[in-house]
Amino acid sequence: MKQLHFQEKYPITVLDIGKTETKHTSVADIVDYFKACIASTPRVSYIGTFDHFAHTKTIGGDIAPEIVAASNVLFCFGHALPNPQVLAVRPRSIGIADLGSHFVISFMDAPMKPANDAMQAWALALKNA
Repeated sequence: MKQLHFQEKYPITVLDIGKTETKHTSVADIVDYFKACIASTPRVSYIGTFDHFAHTKTIGGDIAPEIVAASNVLFCFGHALPNPQVLAVRPRSIGIADLGSHFVISFMDAPMKPANDAMQAWALALKNA
């Protein structure tokens, strides 16, 4: 699991998982896994799934040739609305990309430690599961 700054600006966490390191065989399978994680976590709400690959293909956008599928799972940890600015960092999204021999799981770090801890634990549990 790597923590880095995407485009030198956005703090993200990225996990690369070889297909031999997980029982999950597709992006759809991993989406279902994350939906189950969300459903079993108190005070977290599932919002939806966005097929980013299909969207980009439909609009004629560029897709890196190694990406064969890509989706985002959208959800919210929001336990409070202390100010209107917090809406800028909600809801959360976990990206899942299939690159043929491996999956890349990524998400922007949340300003709330328990949310980051949960997303990291969910992602790491994909390995050898």
